[in-house]
Amino acid sequence: MPTLNWIGKEAVVKHHKDVPFRLLEPVPELSCGDANSGNLIVQGDNLHALKALLPRYAGQVKCIYIDPPYNTGNEGWVYNDNVNSPEIRKWLGEVVGKEGETLDRHDRWLSMMYPRLVLLKQFLDEDGVIFVSIDDDEVHHLRALMDELFGTRRRLATFVWRTDGNFDNQAKIKNCHEYVLAYASNPDLFPHPPVVDPSIGKESKLNRSHIQNTIVKNGPKNPVSSIELPAGFPASVNTGMIRARSDQWPHYATNVDIVNGKLASPVTVSSGWSSKSILQSFIDSNFESVLDSKGQRTRFVVTGTGAIESVKDREQASHVITVIGGVGSTQSQSAALAEMGFAFPFPKPVDLVRYLASMIHGNDFIVLDSFGGSGTTVHAVLKLNAEDGGNRRFILVEMDENIAQNVTRERVKRVAEGYTNAKGQSVEGLGGGFQFCRLSAEPLFNVDGQIRADVKFAQLAEFVWFAETGTGFTGTADSPLLGIHEGRAIYLLYNGILKDKSVGGGNVLTGPVFDVLPKFPGPKVIYAAANRMGARAAREGITFKQTPYALEV
Repeated sequence: MPTLNWIGKEAVVKHHKDVPFRLLEPVPELSCGDANSGNLIVQGDNLHALKALLPRYAGQVKCIYIDPPYNTGNEGWVYNDNVNSPEIRKWLGEVVGKEGETLDRHDRWLSMMYPRLVLLKQFLDEDGVIFVSIDDDEVHHLRALMDELFGTRRRLATFVWRTDGNFDNQAKIKNCHEYVLAYASNPDLFPHPPVVDPSIGKESKLNRSHIQNTIVKNGPKNPVSSIELPAGFPASVNTGMIRARSDQWPHYATNVDIVNGKLASPVTVSSGWSSKSILQSFIDSNFESVLDSKGQRTRFVVTGTGAIESVKDREQASHVITVIGGVGSTQSQSAALAEMGFAFPFPKPVDLVRYLASMIHGNDFIVLDSFGGSGTTVHAVLKLNAEDGGNRRFILVEMDENIAQNVTRERVKRVAEGYTNAKGQSVEGLGGGFQFCRLSAEPLFNVDGQIRADVKFAQLAEFVWFAETGTGFTGTADSPLLGIHEGRAIYLLYNGILKDKSVGGGNVLTGPVFDVLPKFPGPKVIYAAANRMGARAAREGITFKQTPYALEV
């Protein structure tokens, strides 16, 4: 498969591995509501933030939405990743200009995006989906980059979002669209989205509770055949009579009366059929609904005119097309933010992100946005939860300290708790809370590669679990046995977890220490500062891994 190449690519392909692990440090005075709600706002460089979040959330995020810089030259974004590369170091601190001003602007943008997408991919659940907003400046590069990282088979769609805002009336051709690229961890696990295109009117048959269509279908693949409709076959009218006929499909061999919404006597009908076998199953089931080939519950009725129709009860309508409209514009969202007391350039409309997130099946999952901006993604999540009583949680990362505290956090707080808008009107809160965090100034490991002295057991447990399994840690971290993964038990001896019953406060694996560990009959992986069990370790099925040296992830 063709791949992209650009200045700096070789240096950034593995840069995510060089990014140090940092700790999340809660800031209670900037948090809101229940700090244990599972919702996070993280202030800090998103590359470092993603690395810090991985040990807790790897493989657990069902929906990612990001709105990275479009690289138009108008955003004033700066490349600041500390990559050990001469050609990249000269970019540090320089604002990326427009086409013709910064000749390597696309190289810088790709070098910024690559390691972030590598990390984001690791967050996705097995049925997770990532949505990325972009416009014409970088869509071709982004699609090639995501094809390379995710694979073309995982590309769900390239959505075209019709931006309903103002046009550049001086342009020869008015641009009125942007893009949203969608990729799935496993497209086979992505079901029909439980949502209808928002531009579809409420009166559309797509929004009806059932689908009703004739099953008469004549043609070479559907030769004429007969079927007997028994007495009692349901009708769509209460009373009537269908006369015998051979000049209109389906043919009726005899007259038949409809009484009390049912056929009063059996009748033989002939036609080509689209669903004859399902119709026969319906008859055989004594007119109880049956499942069609798509798993839809289906029943049949005869109409007053003699047509035979299938009626599919629709549990949830699904109609998503690749052109998105009717979800607002950046202009309308800017106006809405102004009413909340905020000024923010080019915010995405809440209903766009709400629509994308509603494509994800269920209402109990994590939504991640690592280019948080004004907090539109969180607003969309809280709106969805308020609508359907869901328990979607959010993780949002914003780099700029001023924006994170005074726009992102404050907007989410007002949306959750309620506020009074610029017109003096009271706006009810949508509910929810969040924990506000910053990244630790110092990495998990010091310059000598040793674990920082102030790192707690629960914090190190997340990194050990991630290093061993590649998944996020969901345990309680109150025992040296962190959990069982793929048939092996994973233990951590660190920081007095055994209440100083043994050598080094329980950090060293010895025979007496092993004897007091929670039991597991199968293979065991034990992380500790040292191993003094000798040959007994192998007999007990132990694989020993020394901290901190085995924690390079």
